[in-house]
Amino acid sequence: MNISISDKVFNGTVLFILAVIALLMLFPFYYVFVVSFTSPIEYLQKSMVLFPDTWTLTSYKYLLANNVFINATGISTFLAVVGTALSLIVTSAGAYTLSRKRLQGRRIILILILMTTLFNPGIIPPYLVVRELGLINSIWALIIPVLTSGWYVILMKGFFESIPDELEEAAKIDGASDIGIFLRIILPLSLPSLAAFGLFYAVAYWNTFFSAILYINRADIRPLQVVLQMLLIDSSSSSSGDMANMMSSEVQIPTDTLKMAAIVISTVPILLVYPFLQKHFAKGVMVGSIKG
Repeated sequence: MNISISDKVFNGTVLFILAVIALLMLFPFYYVFVVSFTSPIEYLQKSMVLFPDTWTLTSYKYLLANNVFINATGISTFLAVVGTALSLIVTSAGAYTLSRKRLQGRRIILILILMTTLFNPGIIPPYLVVRELGLINSIWALIIPVLTSGWYVILMKGFFESIPDELEEAAKIDGASDIGIFLRIILPLSLPSLAAFGLFYAVAYWNTFFSAILYINRADIRPLQVVLQMLLIDSSSSSSGDMANMMSSEVQIPTDTLKMAAIVISTVPILLVYPFLQKHFAKGVMVGSIKG
């Protein structure tokens, strides 16, 4: 197909503009990455570092040797691993149960679950529930209230309904129980859906912030995002100053390089997990979205 000169100019102009926009959007990520590896002396000497003369791991070594940061990383890792596992168990079990048409009261339960996705109770009711359960200043306060999602249950239910009923009937003829069918047949066939929703849960738990602000007052169980927020807040704030002093009291390292290194460390785990699960997203989510 022949393309006129005006079309070529237009396409070239559009591509150039898009390339410039992409570079502008990628620059903050590049700057964070570069500053995190910049020597403290070089960072203090230059007004802006675009490419460091000396690459160093000073900020990373200090953060990874700091008890405050290491403890927060461990808390976030616990939330991401244990919370994701428990959420997948509860969500998949509930979705499989609701996908069985022989379940009595199935329609009413689905309506009640759907209502949780339409109406938000706000902040006070969940806080009162957590307080009455005695979970204030407990790490389980960051897991139990968000153990499952009504929307994820509905989507996963649609995925289970796409599995042929003949497989379940054949398993029952062989003497398999409902739990055996769920564990040995349904779950192995649902790995794409589990992988997709598992990553969604893992990202949510890893980024736990607001609920930690509400329910956690103890410094020893603060997740990583709360500690990171205390680093990123404006240096004029007293809370930021306390955190900065706590993080850099022993070593003269610029607070900005510590901030950038903390950002990189907090984002790398999810970036490493995502490529391994990306291929399951389309199949795991789309199938559940087009079924009842």
